[in-house]
This record gives sequence, C-alpha cells and structure tokens, in this order.
Amino acid sequence: MTHSEVRWRGRRTWLPVLVCGLLAAFDIGAEPRVMPARPARVQALQELAQRLGAPGARVDDPCVTPSRGTGCARTALAPFFESLDALAAGSASGPVVIEAFGNSLIAGDRIVDVLREDLGLAFGDAGRGVLLVDRMAPYGGRSRTAFSAAGWQPRTLGELRAPPLPFGITGVYHVATAAKARGRFKLEGESRGTLWWLDVPHGGALTVSSGGQVLARTEPSGDGRARATHFELPAGAKSVDVVAEGKGAVVQGVVLQHSRPGIVLDMLGVPSADAGLYARMDDAILRSQLAERAPRLLLFFLGGNESKRLEWKRMDLEKLRSDLRTLLGRARLASPGSACMVVGPMDAVSDARGPNKTRTQRPFLEAVIAAEREVALAQGCAFFDTFTAMGGKGSLLRFHAAGFMHVDMVHPRGKGLDLLGHFVTDALFRAWVETPSPAGGVASLTTGTPAPLPVPTAEATP
Repeated sequence: MTHSEVRWRGRRTWLPVLVCGLLAAFDIGAEPRVMPARPARVQALQELAQRLGAPGARVDDPCVTPSRGTGCARTALAPFFESLDALAAGSASGPVVIEAFGNSLIAGDRIVDVLREDLGLAFGDAGRGVLLVDRMAPYGGRSRTAFSAAGWQPRTLGELRAPPLPFGITGVYHVATAAKARGRFKLEGESRGTLWWLDVPHGGALTVSSGGQVLARTEPSGDGRARATHFELPAGAKSVDVVAEGKGAVVQGVVLQHSRPGIVLDMLGVPSADAGLYARMDDAILRSQLAERAPRLLLFFLGGNESKRLEWKRMDLEKLRSDLRTLLGRARLASPGSACMVVGPMDAVSDARGPNKTRTQRPFLEAVIAAEREVALAQGCAFFDTFTAMGGKGSLLRFHAAGFMHVDMVHPRGKGLDLLGHFVTDALFRAWVETPSPAGGVASLTTGTPAPLPVPTAEATP
C-alpha cells in the first residue's frame, strides 16, 4: 500500500483497511481489498463537495447472514462485492451487470454515467448493455438510445394513464408509426446483441442488420407475448439497424455488449417513476429479462416523486412502504443472486407554484427517507442516503446558489449531477474496500416521421 493510497482514502477509511490488512497478515479472515485507481476528476469533485458543505455518506449495508460468533458472515452487498473481487482477480468469465431503476433524476443518464465510468475504469468495461430504439420524448440526449431514429412512438410506465401494452425492465416500449421505422446504433466493438420485442397482433416483423447483412429477423405469431431475438455482430461492424417491416411493431429494448469480463450498467430510469408505477412491469417479462441479464446489483433511485405525491395528498407513507416493499420483493424474486441497494431522494423544496412558491423544505421528505431506509434494510437491501450526502436540510439551496440546479428547483444540472453520481460511487467503493472479503480468496463469476407529441406524465400533474 503506497503513501498516496492511504492519503487518498482519508481519515474516514484508513482504519478499517488497516484492520483487514492485519487480519490477513495473521491469517485471520480474508485478504484485504485495495482501493482502485480513480479518475482525475474525483479530486476536483471532492473539493467542490467540501465547498458546498456536502460531506458524502456511507452505505447502510445490513448483515443478512450472521456468523456463528458475534460478527457478520454476509452483508446485503456481498454478491456484488464478490463479483468485483472476481474482476479484480481476473477470474471472472463474463460481464458484471448492474440494473439501475429510477426516476427522472437518473433518466438523463449523467448520474449513473459517473458510476459506470468509475467502475469501468477500475474493473473493465464490457459495453453499454440495454438501450432504447429511440428517445422517450422528442428531446434529450441519446446516450441510452439509437444515435438516429425515425418512425417510433414512445410509451412509458410514468404516464398519467397506464398505456395498453405491458412493460419490461426498461419501463418503455416504442411502437412503429409507419413501415420502415428505424433505429441505428453505433457499435463500439460489441460482439453480441439482443432485440426485446412484443409479439403484438398485426405488428409485423422486425429485422436487425449491419452493413446490408441481415443478422436476425423476428417471426411474429401475434400472441402478445414478449420475446427476445439474439444476434451476433460481425467483426469490424460500425453500426447496426433495427427496422420495422410494418406499422405497429413494438420494441422494448436492444442489448449491445461484449462477452469479455467487465462492468455493464443498464440505465433503466423513467421520468415520473415511483415504486408504485413500477407495478406496471409485467411479472413474466420482468422475470425473463432479469434472468437474461443476470445482474449482480439492483439499484433503485427512488423517493423524489413519492415525497412530491405525499405533498399533493395523492399517497400516504403506508402506501409508499407497501409499494417499495412490493417492488423490491418482485425484483429480488426475479433475480435471487443479485445484491440490491435503494438510493434515497435528494434534498427538495416545497412544490407550491406561482407567487406562493417557497424555498422551504418539502414536507414529508425526511419521513420518506426514513421509510425507504426501513423497508430497504428489512428486505435485505442496502440503503444510501443522498439527502445526508448533500449536506441535509438546506443543501439544495447551496447547490442552487452555485448554479447546479435547473430553474424548476427539482432537477440538478452540470456538476450537480456529477456530484450526486460521485457520492454513490465513492460510498460503494469505500464499502467494498472496508467489508472483509470471503475467507479463502475471491469468488469466481460466471455470467454469462415527425416525432409524436409527448404523452402527459404523472410527474407534472398534481
């Protein structure tokens, strides 16, 4: 361990690492984990957080398997940490997949971009994972979508009224509004892909092609079921197209990734989403798609919309607890080998509009955080407190004064997003380093047309 490594970890982290090292030196327990190299921007973000009075926070990682003595044999995050061990040791045989569900806080992808980049730099990058054939609205970036697309109408689980077709884990589906609707994806050397689609009546076939070569073609029967069509990508291919042969074809997502070991983070955030709206995911599709992805960590960025709806008197705390308990239970049942973590909401101000708009803390916010922590820990999931990491009550105003909030005083921007991503990433890295690894070495891992008008969502409607 170098002097610079100890200095980077800081006073909050050196003692547990030293204890782990002493245990290993005396053959008591397991080998210590070492903090991986971090990108240069980390230091700048830490300095910015200090200026904003944002101390960060630790992950609450509950014990799920007590040891025979007084310690803990296994914590909630153990499946994920063991997967990182395998990547670090070079014994992993495939990607380590993370599924990040959530609301508009992550739907723009920048917060989880930080997590994806940091983990990828430390443990290897295995590709982009789950993408959409087009955007969720006629605006926004394309980091999660085809880089060019036309002829698709998006529907999301965040809409005010439930759309007519079932959702999978993306929380989105796209309907072809005309024949030859197309989405083109740039390739980054990925070797394989999957097309997720709904076999709707009269929807017609979908083709996947690259450089004029047809790689796959669906064979619809019209039975309404969700299906997955797998395809291999040619070496050296620059792009891949998904094309609807006729109007009405439905695409739920496109998976593009490498076969090599490394990190894949699927960003599954949907504007307006809360734990209750995730009930719109179909159980059979949820099970099949999570089984296919075989994630090692399920992340849930929730609570902002719940606190807003409590303020609007559209829900109560018991419904919040019930909705979150149900969502975590469904996801864990569908992916029993995965760790899970709930990421609580950021600081927020009252939602009063017009001249009555105030900058007082949103009612129920801290009650929502307490309820989410309670449910997460009871369900055997870890919990991360974003509110505390930002600096608690009043921290949103400091972010706003620094220019890191949009005018809606709800959504961060620029470095504000980077900071929120850094808080989660830093907490996960520190928890991995400080949690003793399994005795006997690390575990192995085997994984294997003009745009339509946007549909109103529940987020903007009191």
